[in-house]
Amino acid sequence: MKEQRTTHNAQTKDRNRVPWSLVSRFLPRRAKRGQRGFTLLLAALISSIVLALGSSIFSIAQKQVTLSSIGRDSQFAFYAADTAAECALYWDFRYGYFATSTLEGTPDPVTCDGQPMDASGRSDTLPYTMISQPMDLFTSASPPSDLCAQVTVTKSLDDTTGAIRTVVHANGYSTSCATITTNPRALERSVELHY
Repeated sequence: MKEQRTTHNAQTKDRNRVPWSLVSRFLPRRAKRGQRGFTLLLAALISSIVLALGSSIFSIAQKQVTLSSIGRDSQFAFYAADTAAECALYWDFRYGYFATSTLEGTPDPVTCDGQPMDASGRSDTLPYTMISQPMDLFTSASPPSDLCAQVTVTKSLDDTTGAIRTVVHANGYSTSCATITTNPRALERSVELHY
């Protein structure tokens, strides 16, 4: 009976035991001596390559955004300069405001986009140069708003023809007049008219 009980115990143990082939699939394999740490090195290498690619793509995208915003600001500065030059041209042709003898009925002060154009440098004799104070243009428009512009009108007598030569030089800025010196990304564009 003792012999029968031993065989029965051995058969029960064999039935309860999990086959080694199933266990070996889920256990980590022992690496050979030369291959230890290879997976960790490969993972670090791949992650550093992916990180380098991601940072270079981010850097390129950031430079493109900066470049496009500079182009936009340059266009705004040009619009401000063009508006100021056209305003001075209008007042000179329509009212003779920058002539040596101003026509009657010229409104004072002369304004460009609601901003007064200071004509303190105007003279009754040629040659003279009138430099306006910086003006914030487009105050009611959005965007852009509060773009600074400054106009210089120079009148002189041409020695060969005797005609009066006029040069209107306008500087436009991509920011307001108060922040030109403090804004590191302020752009200046100029327009010059000769007639």
